[in-house]
Amino acid sequence: MRSIEAAEAERLRANGMSIALHAREAPERLAILSPAGNLTYGELNAGANRLARALRERGLGRGDSVALFCSNRPEFAIAYAAALRSGLRLTPLNWHLQLDEATYVVDNCEARAFLADARFAAVAAATAAATPKASVRLSIGGEIPGFEPLDSALASESGADLEDPVPGGTMLYTSGTTGRPKGVHRKETPAPSGVAKLTAQACAYRPETDRSLCTGPLYHAAPLAFNLAGPLAAGLGVVLMEKFDAEETLRAIEQSRATHTHMVATMFHRLLALPDDVKRKYDLSSLRVILHGAAPTPPHVKKAMMDWLGPILHEYYAATEGGGTFIFADEWLRKPGSVGRPADAGTLEIRDDSGRAVPRGTVGTVWFHAPARGRFEYWKDAQKTSSSYDGDWFTMRDMGYQDEDGYVFLTGRTAELIISGGVNIYPAEIDAVLLMHPAVQDAAAIGVPNEEFGEEVKAVVQLAEGVAPSESLARELLTHCRERLAHFKCPRSIDFDSALPRSDAGKVQRRAIRDRYWQALGRQI
Repeated sequence: MRSIEAAEAERLRANGMSIALHAREAPERLAILSPAGNLTYGELNAGANRLARALRERGLGRGDSVALFCSNRPEFAIAYAAALRSGLRLTPLNWHLQLDEATYVVDNCEARAFLADARFAAVAAATAAATPKASVRLSIGGEIPGFEPLDSALASESGADLEDPVPGGTMLYTSGTTGRPKGVHRKETPAPSGVAKLTAQACAYRPETDRSLCTGPLYHAAPLAFNLAGPLAAGLGVVLMEKFDAEETLRAIEQSRATHTHMVATMFHRLLALPDDVKRKYDLSSLRVILHGAAPTPPHVKKAMMDWLGPILHEYYAATEGGGTFIFADEWLRKPGSVGRPADAGTLEIRDDSGRAVPRGTVGTVWFHAPARGRFEYWKDAQKTSSSYDGDWFTMRDMGYQDEDGYVFLTGRTAELIISGGVNIYPAEIDAVLLMHPAVQDAAAIGVPNEEFGEEVKAVVQLAEGVAPSESLARELLTHCRERLAHFKCPRSIDFDSALPRSDAGKVQRRAIRDRYWQALGRQI
């Protein structure tokens, strides 16, 4: 292993080139292992330099946006590393999106370049045709009409480290309670958060031997942060799964000797549902750390995971916007059901509807103190940004309480947002699609209980005058949604109602509709 002076190492890190540091120290160490190919740190670093130069040659510079429509494959890591060192703003797209949804994000993020996986060629080509400002188009892993092959674009570029790196970053799109997804933008890079520091403490990476298994899609904030960005910055090998499958996850842990991974509650449900003989079939002794967050995990599920794999589950509560709590496995066993204490002292408050802090043990809305540097804003949406802040504090509108020791317990969230399998879903977007159907007069999408996913989408529909409810019409409405929305957003069931409750201002009272289903099970959020 080569030695690098401290000043040079700090220069590389400060300019988005941590991977270059590891490439110099251990160029032959595997950085990416995947069904689509492997990369050493030397190869990953060279690829990032080539792509940074190729984008510069095509006119992109500091502050420009790149949209990435890519599955879990090595080129995702190359694009991410290239953006970080060339001053670009990378926006990964959910590759389940339909044409209208993908077009919106590519257009809204003001992408000048569009990198797309040939696996999604049809949607990518149509999206490119609808977004002419994204005039630099590079195809990954095959041909897409109107795109230049990425391999060809990189072939003539030097893989040597950039002489003038510029730190870049990402702008991820997050779901909220109304309208379209919003880009979470920061004008400057914040200092490492308390959650990041506690995560690093829990992970205790050993780059020479450790490997991180990526079980989720890299377009999602958590897998990107915890399974790719963090491990690569620490010099680990990252094992990419194409998609989550319970038994394949166990096989991947055994075969790669993975030491770290990140999961969500839905994955725990599916792993625990495996037959005992399948669970015993694989050697999982290498696994030291499972990070998890997103959708709340039922205490009995988390306890069952730790009974099986040991006290290796460490949980965070945070969002793309920031904030956060953290709880180590041994803490959780003393405080089952908690998502931990604030990662930084004095950064969390529980408030009532009037904005006043409430006593310990009282349920209210969770607020976080914004960092002094690198505060988020919603891209091109000053009103939504303003509504999320109260001075130096912001909220994701989750609800919960702190116990006498300061541990946070979440009791739910505002009725608008649906979180299914760790993924945020806009109900208003579903409503809009349903209202396109001539049989529908009014509609409200809500989240209803689902043991595996936490919530699933149900649509409650008021039919137009003269239209009678029927099973065939329900199926027709479900098909109507699946043709226009990514399938994870689509309702799993349709109920009919003679009239949906609305406020005096004309807004559908989604909370009142939702409560019917949760109260039926003795669970009100």
